[in-house]
Amino acid sequence: MKIIVCVKQVPDTSGRVAVKDDGTLDRASMATITNPDDMNAVEAALAIKDKNPDCKVVVVSMGPFPAAGMLHECLAMGCDEAVLISGREFGGSDTFATSQIIAAGINHIGVEEGDMVFCGRQAIDGDTAQVGPQIAEKLHLPQISYVADIEFDGKTVICKRMLEDGYMTVKVQTPCLLTCIKELNTPRYMSVKGINEFDSKPYTVLGYEDLKDDPLIEADTIGLKGSPTNVYKSFTPPQKGACQMLEGSGKETVDELFGILTRKHII
Repeated sequence: MKIIVCVKQVPDTSGRVAVKDDGTLDRASMATITNPDDMNAVEAALAIKDKNPDCKVVVVSMGPFPAAGMLHECLAMGCDEAVLISGREFGGSDTFATSQIIAAGINHIGVEEGDMVFCGRQAIDGDTAQVGPQIAEKLHLPQISYVADIEFDGKTVICKRMLEDGYMTVKVQTPCLLTCIKELNTPRYMSVKGINEFDSKPYTVLGYEDLKDDPLIEADTIGLKGSPTNVYKSFTPPQKGACQMLEGSGKETVDELFGILTRKHII
């Protein structure tokens, strides 16, 4: 069996967010990280591998060649194989086109009985939570989203799915697709052995020529041309004003705060 994990390299939004004059993100000048929810998906796959030695974990990403560093980290964590889907023809893809391309890449790898596909809930740069479910639809796989717990017995998966006001228990047969949330686990660190051995593991780059024969890959379904949506504008939120710390007893600070708010005509 194998578990295919989809990961994405995203801008590190905890630092400076650079925006070009045309309103799009200047990704080249920003630090990047592995999307946090995707790391929970990687950990979930590795946890299953720990209990099933015959399990192979394949990590897949679509993006430019610098994403190799992120995939190498996943290999150093314990993943067995990495696949980068990259090509100019794929540039500018929205969630619909991206899911087309990644689904074609997964078809190239192959999904058989007993296999699973894991994705993070959503990416911190787009926050759409659309790509994982769209991949499932295009691969005709049953899916469970917002997974907070996984039990796997070799063929059947039982998941605790997080809802706004509680949890839902869902049982599904493999092959299937799960989207994972941060409450599922705590991702492990790279091991010293993994860092020393990651470059000996299979690393494959799939381009347009490798995937063009897949029915999902057509000129009007990938890239900018195949994207029914586009980002109108990206911008940095206004900076918050400096804070003022109040000291003293509870009554003293309440009285001082009341006076400040009154003088500013807030109350």
